[in-house]
Amino acid sequence: MFQKLIAWILVILGAMEALLPVAPRGDQLDLDGYTLAFEDEFDGDALDETAWYYRASGLRRCGCNAPSQVRVEDGKLILKAEYRTEGEYGEGWYSGMIGTRQKYTNGYFEITCRCSSGKGFWSAFWMQSDHSYEPEISQGGVGGAEIDIFEAQEASRLPGLLANSVTSTVYCNGTDALDDRIDRKRVGKFFVKDLYTEFHTFGCLWTESEYVFYIDGVESGRTSFGKGVSTAPEEVIVSLEIPEEIKLSTDFTTEFVVDSVRIWSK
Repeated sequence: MFQKLIAWILVILGAMEALLPVAPRGDQLDLDGYTLAFEDEFDGDALDETAWYYRASGLRRCGCNAPSQVRVEDGKLILKAEYRTEGEYGEGWYSGMIGTRQKYTNGYFEITCRCSSGKGFWSAFWMQSDHSYEPEISQGGVGGAEIDIFEAQEASRLPGLLANSVTSTVYCNGTDALDDRIDRKRVGKFFVKDLYTEFHTFGCLWTESEYVFYIDGVESGRTSFGKGVSTAPEEVIVSLEIPEEIKLSTDFTTEFVVDSVRIWSK
């Protein structure tokens, strides 16, 4: 009986750990030896299409990505999600996603932003190779991985302060024999005060041996998940993600506001 009680307690604690975010408690960011390689503070009145392109335009999940949902004003990049009766791809839900034209194989990647408050849509800053999910190329992440520096998905999932959290995750394929299953490592769920009303900085230091994640300059977690870190060129992506299903009034809108994106190289 006692052993069963202990087992149930461990199950409950495990479930709570998965639900509850933790505050970043690691070392301060140190970029000694790194130089600024890319910077966009969105000072103009339009997206710099020499640096960015409109990524994944067209159908995505139960909506569409379109350039019309991306604008630059007052020194900010703004991605907007909304329902449109006469959109580029017909009537439906629309959002925006952009990616860097330049690809990178290591460095420190950082965004300063205010996240959308969600109701299904969520803000994300991530990196992607051309073949992250193909096991014969990804080879457990060495040949390419998806690196989710942060995703803010909890606004419509959790109540109150619990919604003020982000996750960091690495995806690849080829770490085991189950090639039809994408391999995944969630680095953690992290508390960020006033996530949807204040600007915060999220970053990832991608070295030859691991990925180290930062929130407001403090390390939140690290991993070398898979068979090693990616050695493939990866683009940097800013997106207001579309959910699998939307049950919202058609007058609902939400925005992901970005102050800057910076990349350092060594």
